[in-house]
Amino acid sequence: MSAMILAADGGFTPPGPSVFDLPPYVAGITKPMTLLVLAAVVVGVFFVMSARRAAMVPGRLQYGGEMAYGFVRNSIARDVIGSHDFMRFVPYLVTLFFFILVNNVFGIVPFLQFPTLAHIGFVYPLALISWVVYNAVGIGRKGFLGYLKHQTVPAGVAPAMLVLLVPLEFISNIVVRPITLSLRLFANMFAGHLVLILFAVGGEYLLLHSDVLFFKPVGVVSLLLDIVLFFLELLVQVLQAYIFTLLTANYISGALAEEH
Repeated sequence: MSAMILAADGGFTPPGPSVFDLPPYVAGITKPMTLLVLAAVVVGVFFVMSARRAAMVPGRLQYGGEMAYGFVRNSIARDVIGSHDFMRFVPYLVTLFFFILVNNVFGIVPFLQFPTLAHIGFVYPLALISWVVYNAVGIGRKGFLGYLKHQTVPAGVAPAMLVLLVPLEFISNIVVRPITLSLRLFANMFAGHLVLILFAVGGEYLLLHSDVLFFKPVGVVSLLLDIVLFFLELLVQVLQAYIFTLLTANYISGALAEEH
């Protein structure tokens, strides 16, 4: 960490976006790529192990798996999409939520300490998959032209206003959604990780490398605040996984709805 914060002249070098540009291990494989695969393995192994020996009286692992599955199934899929259509989307929403959650939490796990989805290139594919899912569902239910009308023509609007509203609705409902879905998750993971690093390395510099005695207690305060921010970041990581999955379910619900 000291190498990160000390400039050539011994001054403080604040962390910036370059902290996310990690060199490859071998053959172009980087730490974020490794963590992405690890997250998929962790989620898959957890649910396979929790369901492998299902019993009437569940053990702790089975109970944990059932609680995790039930949370997404009931609180997101059923409540948002509705009891008639929700079950076929539960596997996707459960996978999406926990895959995002594990990748987010990697940002505060010791020795890993990197939120994979702070790389926008990993977030766009997730949003694109959700975009394909809810648009495909809507087209399958209403047909291509019927779905396009559903998404772009508001009900009860005067025909003269449609010239203005249809392009806006198309941009809002078809074009912008995957972008905002991606940027919300990416920005929170990127900024949160950067703030944690800033308070940690700034506190270390003030405490160990500053020549001004007054700055020593400020460094201690900075490190204590970093601990507080650690738990706040954990909350943000969980919330962002929840929001991404909730919005995906909401878009699916909207695609299936009879009225715009």
